Amino acid sequence: MNIIDDFSKKLLFWFETNGRKDLPWQRKITPYRVWVSEIMLQQTQVATAIPYFNRFMSRFPSLDSLAAASIDEVLELWTGLGYYARGRNLHRTAKIVTSEYSGILPLNLEGLLELPGIGRSTAGAIISIACGGHEPILDGNVKRVLMRAHAIRGWPGERSIEAKLWKLAEKYTPTKRADLYTQAIMDLGATVCTRSKPRCNFCPIEDQCIAKHQKSQTAYPEKKPRKTLPRKETVFIIMQTKKNEILLQKRPQNGIWGGLWCFPEISSLDLIEAWRKELGFDGEIKIKKLPELIHTFSHYKLSIEPVLISCIKTTTPDMGKNNYIWYDKQNPTKIGLPAPIVKLIESI
Repeated sequence: MNIIDDFSKKLLFWFETNGRKDLPWQRKITPYRVWVSEIMLQQTQVATAIPYFNRFMSRFPSLDSLAAASIDEVLELWTGLGYYARGRNLHRTAKIVTSEYSGILPLNLEGLLELPGIGRSTAGAIISIACGGHEPILDGNVKRVLMRAHAIRGWPGERSIEAKLWKLAEKYTPTKRADLYTQAIMDLGATVCTRSKPRCNFCPIEDQCIAKHQKSQTAYPEKKPRKTLPRKETVFIIMQTKKNEILLQKRPQNGIWGGLWCFPEISSLDLIEAWRKELGFDGEIKIKKLPELIHTFSHYKLSIEPVLISCIKTTTPDMGKNNYIWYDKQNPTKIGLPAPIVKLIESI
């Protein structure tokens, strides 16, 4: 038996008795359910994704039902999960598949890669787990297992490192039982070969792991080189009526929180008067500054200065033009809200 076959067979044997087999997306496996779960698990832990997946499947049990929904319905269920482009891409892909593929996900690598939000690893997971096809995957857990097993130095996001890892993933993925192997290597990384305090004594490939022999497991993979995040500033206008209705505005589809509903935003407190006059919000108002919030995105930090404005409810022609709504806290509309907005709404 060669080293490659030995590696794969040890993982498959380990998975039979130690792998996770009762996760929600492992029941009634279909390409649709695997696709949704893989998108949710990008940048998200399994424990966090489970309740979101269950709610999503309850509301959208099929690709057709997802395609027929509005983007607000989709993003409302995504609220709190973060990385909202994933939810938008799910919705876009469902519509494309409905109109161009008769409602059936293409189950070949080329077809899947043409769809929004599906990269090579996600496509590989769909093909292998849902169909048993011979396609490798390379998520964060798999990268960690392979980098430790082969003592590969560097940050896995580097192109040269990633190319080397893809070659290893291709070699180790067996032609038979690829679906079980895919789940096995993901599980190994998630439950045994963890980022910190790896449980090497429970690892089926411990004797083949170079990092273990070197006693340097946590040195692999190396962290992404740090860089100082730039800081941006903004002002959120929290306009509230006596009935606790709050003015919200839908953000553009592109950019941060794309397609979600947020507070109107201005660049400076000095612009509040000009903003409310432009929209026709006249009459007496009371202004109160709230504590500053700092929200960190992957590329920058956003300093948010919330300003609470108590007012009499006003409807103007500009409401629809500027995508404004009055949000009733007592009977909330089902719309997508970023987590910081939810916290602010709850706090006032």
